[in-house]
Amino acid sequence: MSSIYGPETGQLDPDLRYDHRLSSHTSTLHRTSGNDRLGFLLTLAAVLLWGVLAISLKLLLVGGMDAYTITWYRMVISALLLGSFQASRGQLPSLGALAGWSWGLLALAFVGLVGNYVLFSVALSYIPPTTAQLVLQLAPILMLAGSLVIFRESFSRPQALGVAGLMIGLLLFFNDRLDALLHLSGVEAIGVAIVVVSSVLWASYALAQKQLLVALSSPNILLLIYVGAAVLLLPMATPSQVTTLGGFELGLLAFAIFNTLAAYGCFAEALQHWEASRVSAAISLTPLVTIVAVYAILAFWPSAQVGTRLDSLGLIGAALIVAGSTLTALWRPAAAIEPLDLE
Repeated sequence: MSSIYGPETGQLDPDLRYDHRLSSHTSTLHRTSGNDRLGFLLTLAAVLLWGVLAISLKLLLVGGMDAYTITWYRMVISALLLGSFQASRGQLPSLGALAGWSWGLLALAFVGLVGNYVLFSVALSYIPPTTAQLVLQLAPILMLAGSLVIFRESFSRPQALGVAGLMIGLLLFFNDRLDALLHLSGVEAIGVAIVVVSSVLWASYALAQKQLLVALSSPNILLLIYVGAAVLLLPMATPSQVTTLGGFELGLLAFAIFNTLAAYGCFAEALQHWEASRVSAAISLTPLVTIVAVYAILAFWPSAQVGTRLDSLGLIGAALIVAGSTLTALWRPAAAIEPLDLE
């Protein structure tokens, strides 16, 4: 292991990080760069983008597009743009250098991300964005648990307290919907079940993505997933639907595509610099962004089918989510605090 980690820093040698020689280190676990500040900022950017994505997808579904077609457009255009960018830099992935374990992880990441994309969009046909975001919080929780078990990341008592506050906050945040979730029937039950599966798939993708960083750069991992998804989803998509959209819906689709590139690009790169357990805790802030966006939309468009406002318990829950996520994501023992450099 000393051959791929710097002797002083213990971090991956930049010159060897994506070298084909890493393929022989099948037991090597990914280690972060240690640039916590950059990891936090990248995660925050992903949270802001994901927070409004569910609303735009819901409005697109109402506007006449189906989940498969929306996802196909997001994949194919993202593949074209990201592929062109990587080609211009001479950094397209070299598949011949991947070992067998890398292919297995790549397949898991592909199934996880594409399955999450499609199923989450399908679920929004049955349940509102706020309910979907509640159930989707299973994903970062599963990711956090997986990061502790698989990557053996450290986890302190204050961080455990932060997770407890986060869980209580989520229950309070969605208190007015808990009874409905416990007594689901019909289409709501279908929607929630779909999001549960979507959450498991997303957590699988996230953990596979982190380990794949040992063998591939984050843009190339996403590029391979986008290309594969564009091919796989084409038989189920109806590209001609785009001709029936108005200007507003076309704008929503363009935003969804941009969101795909920007949010997952930030998330994938955040895993390069920050522990997965901290990333997963920060991602739990996503429902807050969604509810703020819902408030803003309803203020100007009361009839929009985007969700409902919070009650007093929900506001208390929101505060606990912020406090718990912040403590879990940013807490570090004093002895471990070092000056951070973004250069």
